[in-house]
Amino acid sequence: MAATPSLSWLEGKPAWPAGVTWGVPWKQGELDRNTPLKLCGNDGASVPVQSWPTAYWPDGSVKWTAHAASFHSEPVDNYSLEPGAAAPADASLSVKEADEYIEVDTGAVVCRFNRSGPSVIRELSRDGRKLCAEGRLVAMREERHYTSGRNTIVEETLQSIVESTKVEQKGPIRAVVKIQGRHQSTAGGRRWLPFTLRFVFYARQASIRIVHTLLYDGNPHQDFLKGLGIRFTIPMKGPLYNRHLRMAGDTGWFSESPKGLMTFRLPDRQRELYEQQTAGSFLSLDSDQDAGLRSLLDDSPEWGDFKLTQISSDSYMIQKRTKEGCGWIHSVSGSRAGGLLYTGGEEGGLAIGVRRFWEKFPTGLEAAGLTGEEAAITAWFWSPDAPAMDLRHYDTETHVISCYEGADELRSTPYGVGNTSELMLWCCESTPNHDTLDAMVREKESPPLLVCEPARYHETRALGFWSLPDRSTPVKSQLEDTLDQLIGFYQEEIEQRRWYGFWDYGDVMHSYDPVRHTWKYDIGGCAWQNTELAPNIWLWYMFLRSGRADIFRLAEAMTRHTSEVDVYHIGEYAGLGSRHNVLHWGCGCKEARIGMAGLHKFYYYLTADERIMDIMDEAKDSDYATLRLDPMRAYFAKDEFPTHTRSGPDWAAFCSNWLAHWERYEDTSYRDKMLRGIECLKGMPNRLLTGPVFGYEPKTGELLFMGHENYGHHLMICMGGAQVWTEMAYLLQDPEWDAMLAEYGEFYNLPKEEKIRRTSGALQGKDWNIPMLSTAMMAFSASRMNNGELAKQAWDYLLRSPYNWSVEIPLETREVPRQEFVRSIREIPWISTNTVSQWSINTIVCLEMIGEHLPVTIMPQEEVNSP
Repeated sequence: MAATPSLSWLEGKPAWPAGVTWGVPWKQGELDRNTPLKLCGNDGASVPVQSWPTAYWPDGSVKWTAHAASFHSEPVDNYSLEPGAAAPADASLSVKEADEYIEVDTGAVVCRFNRSGPSVIRELSRDGRKLCAEGRLVAMREERHYTSGRNTIVEETLQSIVESTKVEQKGPIRAVVKIQGRHQSTAGGRRWLPFTLRFVFYARQASIRIVHTLLYDGNPHQDFLKGLGIRFTIPMKGPLYNRHLRMAGDTGWFSESPKGLMTFRLPDRQRELYEQQTAGSFLSLDSDQDAGLRSLLDDSPEWGDFKLTQISSDSYMIQKRTKEGCGWIHSVSGSRAGGLLYTGGEEGGLAIGVRRFWEKFPTGLEAAGLTGEEAAITAWFWSPDAPAMDLRHYDTETHVISCYEGADELRSTPYGVGNTSELMLWCCESTPNHDTLDAMVREKESPPLLVCEPARYHETRALGFWSLPDRSTPVKSQLEDTLDQLIGFYQEEIEQRRWYGFWDYGDVMHSYDPVRHTWKYDIGGCAWQNTELAPNIWLWYMFLRSGRADIFRLAEAMTRHTSEVDVYHIGEYAGLGSRHNVLHWGCGCKEARIGMAGLHKFYYYLTADERIMDIMDEAKDSDYATLRLDPMRAYFAKDEFPTHTRSGPDWAAFCSNWLAHWERYEDTSYRDKMLRGIECLKGMPNRLLTGPVFGYEPKTGELLFMGHENYGHHLMICMGGAQVWTEMAYLLQDPEWDAMLAEYGEFYNLPKEEKIRRTSGALQGKDWNIPMLSTAMMAFSASRMNNGELAKQAWDYLLRSPYNWSVEIPLETREVPRQEFVRSIREIPWISTNTVSQWSINTIVCLEMIGEHLPVTIMPQEEVNSP
């Protein structure tokens, strides 16, 4: 019989109606696919729930399930999933498919989508009242011409063209509509800038979650995006003084009307009405008592257009104007806007909220035409009031030797990279009060999520091998403190260094410059991290073992960024990603490991996010991309093999993609490609120790012998390879594969002489670098072989390493002298994200596998480095 996983709210239960989707792991053999599940609150009540499997174990039992519930009253603090029939859902949610449209009726709102044309939404209504007459994507392209020493700019307005609309999920509690298309000039012609929109509905909810993904397929030297957004047309009913606008500021609200009651004098009666108007009430003016006010209103200006522009992570401005052709006037300025706009009249209106509004600047919110019969509200992912996107490379050549750039070839191109933005849309019967607006901001910024206890994630092994926090000894307590402090440092560093922006938010930087007291943002391969040495896995392990909401949001942001911006989704490099660089797409090295599914599947299984599902689907055949761009082209000339690949990180990344596809769809052809590669390695002269470069045939998955020690071995395991391979061992239950991994972990740090002796001279001990990176493999070997000495050696490499690849314990920051940086900051001079990521991952794994072999004390670093 299946267990009853307990669930709690990640960041506190929602205070008002909300739809929620979440994931739950199961032990192998614990849940049969035919077993129904019910959701029960700690108050004993059963809640209607929609459930579906998202992954399976090799024995056919369910590995992960996803669930959706719609909460209409205040939920309880805790829930459990139990075997049994779910409470029946009401019949409020329905989906209708017609030739020209798809209609979703939640029981609270009705939304009709077009199957073609420029408009995505045909109509949106609540209680029979039309709140949206049209919804479409909008963009602006800027083209620059340099002639006779002068710069001429031509702007072109773009709109969405719907190419496909389909239902991905149709209830009974959750419905999802996916729309794909491209942008086109309003004058016709070229179609480009592919987009995907997903609209997520919940039964009886008047809100809609929107996920917007843009792919860039332009020429960065010609196609400068000047604006990018989504626009909704709203019917406006009632006199102008009963039309309201709300914009979220830093902590409160900008509240105005196109016809405010403030005039140069404010008598008591007028003041009373003015206060009611500002609070959102609809006014009824008395023909006699308010005759004077009516006369004043007839004469007062009509403010038709409002906009808020978040130009940086620390500055926004609200402006308004009366009409087109007139100047904008400054209303108010602030630092970090809440990213929500409401506009409506006497028959209601729409509120739209953009998630990560100031973090992904330059953003904007705009309401236009409030004095007419229809208004248009626009959420700008890239505000047209900001300079256009400039996606060109930072130089015309590479700097491989001086700046650690990966290849002599200049392959810096944004063609094929993506960016995903999230929004919430609320259909409002009347102007929301401030408490309701505050709740909207909280919901769109931190969507409610149910999560399991860390022990549940741990015991199921559904996301690999890692440890729970343990403070049972002074050394273990020290390690836990250090792991927490490292997370805290990066959280502070994101804010201190302002690692924000449309293309940057979610990533961190690679290497530090202690002389300039800044990260090496301008030094080739030392700038943005781009999943180098698997920081995603580090952050997700830290969430799984702690359940901390702040770490979840950190990992979520990194997943959104790295799965989109660092990876190519279309074009020549589809299936590959870009190695770390000054620009996220700047490095000439394009490799599969940057976007391997194992980096992103944590988020998918915890949230059932469909966009991440798309990305993992894209990755399943990334090995074929090596036919177009051989990852070893700089080292091996074209030969008899179709292409080349390293057992790690390339083949390990392929295995990560295949494993994810196999467990999600039970497609055994991808399992068989893994098994084929393993069989090839078994037949190599020294099994997994061979290579690591091989000839490769993507059609069959064959690895073909090319010699020994033909590339550095540390890259086999430090990009997530160790985590992929040990997960494969748990799933495949192949004793020889286990033995090969154990052999690798034990062999890696042997003296050269012993390597030569064991392999009869085949291996000379060349390029087995950076011992700390091998400690998770050493732990696997030590645990399997019950080798206490090997376990102690692994801990020495983690805690007493003289190779500058260990973390200083205790972790200490220092204040930078006032005149040496532009503002007051603290720093860790030795910091490296490579080191932090791998040290944290390996420490977490070693605590699980060989924690009993920890030393009694940790030697201070100065003693380690002393002669």
